[in-house]
Amino acid sequence: MRPESTPPEGLRATGTQEIAVRGRRTRYLDEGTGTPTLLIHGIGRSLEDWIEQHRLLAGRGLRVISVDLAGYGESEPLSELYSLSALATFLADFLDTVGITEPAHVVGNSLGGAVAMQLSAQAPGRVRSLVLAAPAGFGREVALSIRMLSIPPLGRLIMRTWSPRASRRLERSLFHDTAMATEERIQLGYRLARRPDGTRVLLETVTALGGPRGTYAGWRAALLEVVADRAVPTLIVWGDKDRLFPAAHLDAARTRLPHVRTHLLRNTGHVPQIERADEFAALATEFWTDLPPA
Repeated sequence: MRPESTPPEGLRATGTQEIAVRGRRTRYLDEGTGTPTLLIHGIGRSLEDWIEQHRLLAGRGLRVISVDLAGYGESEPLSELYSLSALATFLADFLDTVGITEPAHVVGNSLGGAVAMQLSAQAPGRVRSLVLAAPAGFGREVALSIRMLSIPPLGRLIMRTWSPRASRRLERSLFHDTAMATEERIQLGYRLARRPDGTRVLLETVTALGGPRGTYAGWRAALLEVVADRAVPTLIVWGDKDRLFPAAHLDAARTRLPHVRTHLLRNTGHVPQIERADEFAALATEFWTDLPPA
C-alpha cells in the first residue's frame, strides 16, 4: 500500500510544458494552431479537466491552451491572497509569457468561468469571446461541501483529514453519470488535495468568494455589471443535474446578461466539458463560427 504522503498519480495529461510566470513555475498544455483558445479549470482542479476538449478542438483551426491556475494542479502558488482579480492577473501574465497578444476565446468551468469573466472585465482586449460551463457568479446557491470549507476551523479540519474516500465522493458529485468518476480521476483529485500548498490556496479562494450561506452578492453584482456593459460574445452551458451550482442559475444568467447564448444539457452534471465532451465542443465551435469577424 502506498503511504498517504505519496498518493498514486492518477490521470495525467501528456505533452504538458512548464514556464515561469512572474517567477512561478506554471504548467500548461498547448496544442494546435490558429485562434488562441484558453481553457480554465475550476476550484481544486487542474488542466486534466480539459483533456477531452484538447482532443476535440485542437484540429479545428484553434490554438488550444489549458493551464493549471497558480497554486492548482502543478503550478506554484501566488504569494498574495487569492481573489478573482489575482487569478485574472495571473492569466494575463501567462498569456504574455506564452506570447499571446491577440484576443483569445476564453473558456472556463465553475470557478474558471468566474475567472474568465474577471479577465474580460480587467483586460477586455484579451478576450474575443467567453464560453462558460456551469460558471460561478450567477447565484448564491452552492453545494454544502463548498460552504463548509468557508468556515475557517472546519475548512482546515476537512482538508487536514482529507481521504481517498472523500475524493471519491467529491468526484462522483461532479457527474450525473457517476461511472465517469473513474479511478484515475479519483486518484488525481486526491493527489491534488494533498499538495503542500493545497489547503491555503483552496481555503483562500473559497473564503474570498463566499461563506456558510453561499457565494457573496457583492462580487457577483459588480462583476456581472461590467460583463453586461462590455457585452463580450458569451455562450453559457449548464447541466440540468448539476449538484454544485443549480441549473436555475442559467435563468439568472439570461436575466443579468441579455446578450448571452445559453444551452442546457440533459442528464449532465457540473463538468459538461467532460461528461458531454462532443456536445460541448460542437456548441462551442458553432458559437465561434457565428461570431462576426474580429
